[in-house]
Amino acid sequence: MFICKNCKSVDKFELMFDEDYRGNKEYSYYYDKNSNVVIEVNGYIFKPDLYFMNNHAVCRYCGQIYIWDYKS
Repeated sequence: MFICKNCKSVDKFELMFDEDYRGNKEYSYYYDKNSNVVIEVNGYIFKPDLYFMNNHAVCRYCGQIYIWDYKS
């Protein structure tokens, strides 16, 4: 799980897409049996790591990017 260092929300993120991205920009996420977030983007499924979050995820509540940390 990830936590926003700015507003302290947990896993409340939306993906930011590069303006040149040609896919349909549809995504969903869910938690697996180990409480890890799993993201599906245009049919591609993966478990994000901290590097991914800090480069591609923005907090839905405070709008910040580059602010994620692992929730302990």
